[in-house]
Amino acid sequence: MDLTVIYSQGADGWVVARIREFPAAMSQGRTREEARANVLDALRELVFSYLEDGEPMPGPPGATTEELHVTLSA
Repeated sequence: MDLTVIYSQGADGWVVARIREFPAAMSQGRTREEARANVLDALRELVFSYLEDGEPMPGPPGATTEELHVTLSA
């Protein structure tokens, strides 16, 4: 799955980052690199919350799904 990070400059000088395919995954940082790391953390937490709640994860329009078993470590 390819995901797109969208960056914008906040009025307060912070860099805002969001994942296009997962609109709830948003974060910010003082630099683009920090914003990227923070939005990836936000995406990770979002995915874990969907898994814990047993909710289906949203995906891009027209996407198909396939069950995949993975092991994640911190």
